[in-house]
Amino acid sequence: MIAPLSPPPIHTHLTAYPSMPIQNPTRLRHVAVIGAGAGGLAAARELQREGHSVVVFERETILGGTWVYDPRTESDPLGSDPTRTIVHGSLYASLRTNLPREVMGFRDYPFVKSTRPGRDPRRYPGHKEVMEYLNDYASEFGLSELVRFETEVLEVGIVDGGKWKVKYGKNGEVDNEVYDAVVVCNGHYTEPRIADIPGIDAWPGKQIHSHNYRVPDPYHNQVVIMIGSAASAVDISRDVSRVAKEVHIASRSIKDGNSTKLPGHDNIWLHPMIENVREEGTVIFQDGNEVRASIILHCTGYKYHFPFLKTNNIVTVDDNRVGPLYKHIFPPALAPWLSFVGLPWKVVPFPLFEFQSKWIAGALSGKFSLPSSEEMMKDVENFYSSMEAAGIPKRYTHNLASYQYEYNDWLAAECKAAPSEEWRKEMYILSSKSKIIRPETYRDEWDDEHLIVQAHEDFQKNLKEAKNLIKG
Repeated sequence: MIAPLSPPPIHTHLTAYPSMPIQNPTRLRHVAVIGAGAGGLAAARELQREGHSVVVFERETILGGTWVYDPRTESDPLGSDPTRTIVHGSLYASLRTNLPREVMGFRDYPFVKSTRPGRDPRRYPGHKEVMEYLNDYASEFGLSELVRFETEVLEVGIVDGGKWKVKYGKNGEVDNEVYDAVVVCNGHYTEPRIADIPGIDAWPGKQIHSHNYRVPDPYHNQVVIMIGSAASAVDISRDVSRVAKEVHIASRSIKDGNSTKLPGHDNIWLHPMIENVREEGTVIFQDGNEVRASIILHCTGYKYHFPFLKTNNIVTVDDNRVGPLYKHIFPPALAPWLSFVGLPWKVVPFPLFEFQSKWIAGALSGKFSLPSSEEMMKDVENFYSSMEAAGIPKRYTHNLASYQYEYNDWLAAECKAAPSEEWRKEMYILSSKSKIIRPETYRDEWDDEHLIVQAHEDFQKNLKEAKNLIKG
C-alpha cells in the first residue's frame, strides 16, 4: 500500500452551507437498513432513538457483519470469478484488533472488559470478543428485534412518490416492501481488489486474496509472496511466517534501496513492488531482485459493491469512488432518502458510524436540515477538485486517515452533539505511533495509562448521566 496521502484542504470538504428547510419537520419515517454489521446496528440504534420505524435486512443468520468469523473460503481463492461461491466473511483466525478497546467502542456503549466467563479481557482483543461486544450492544438497545435474518436484499429502487421499493429474498421466496428511506450499511470487505501483475497469466503458482485467508497451515514450507503493507498484510505475514519457508512482502511503500530482511525475523523479506513474473515461477521485483515462489497472496483491499442498488446511475462506483456523495453519506439528488454508513476507511469505525447515523436520523425527521441539492453538489465537486489538485488518486476518495476526527467533529456540530473526546484522539495517535515503533508487541505493551484512566472516568460519568436521565 502507498504511504498515507495528505487530504484535500478541510475547508473545501467540510464547508457549512445555509440550511434548506425540510417540510413536515420532526416527521417519523419508515426506514430500511441494509446490513446488520456494526454500521447497520449503529444506524438502527440512532434511527430508533429518533423515533423512526426501522427494519434491518441481514442475509446471514447472525448479526455482526465483518466481525463474523467463517472458516469457509470461496470456490475461487482469488475472488475474481463472478460465478464463484461467495463467502462474505474475511476474518482470519488469529486476528486481533489493531486499536485499543477504549478507542474502538461506540461512544454511548463503551467497549470495556467483561467479567463473564470465556470473554477476552485483553486491551487489543481477538475478533470473537468484538462479536460478543456487538451482541451486547444489540441486546442492550433491543436491536436484534429489528433484524430480519436470512433475508437478502435483491434490489433497491425509487418508485412513485419518492418512496423506495426493497425487493428481498428469504427461504426461496421473493417479496418487496416500500419504505420512506434506505440506509446502506452492507460493508466493503467482500469484493476483492487484485494487483495487476505483468505476466501473471503464464505464472504457474497459486494466487489467493486475503479475503480467503483463514489459517497458515496450507503454506507449510512454501515460498510466499505477499502484496501489500496495510494492517491485514502485517498480521498475515507474521502468521504465515510461522510455517512457511520464506515470506516476501512487496509494498509500494518500499521505494528506495534493495530488498531487506525484516528486523527480528529470519524468513521475512521486504521488497518494492513486483515488476513482473515469469512462466517458470520467478517473481521479479522493481529493484531487480528475483524470488522463485509458489504462492502470491494479495492483501490489496476491496471494492465498494452495491449490486442491489438501482438509482439510474445517480450513484455510481468509479475506481472505488462512491459518488457523488455529500460528506461520504448523501447523494445530493436523493438526500436524505438514500444514505450510506461506513464508506470511509483508515478510520476508527464504530464512533464514526454513530456520528453518521445520528446525522442521517435527524435529517430524516427534520431535526437537522441539509443544504439544497445544488449546494451539496457544489461541495462534492469542490472536494473532488481539491483531491485532483493535490494529486490524490480517485480510489482514495473515502480515505480519511489524516482528518477523521475533523470529519467526526464536523458531524457532531451538525448534530449539536459533543465532539470526539480528547483522550480518544490522543490515545489513537499514541497507539498509531506504537504500531510503528514496536510492531510485534504494541498490542501487549503501551505507555498511555493516564489516558486509560481518563477514558474510564468518562465512561463512568456518562453512565451516571444516562441513569439520571432515565430516572428523570
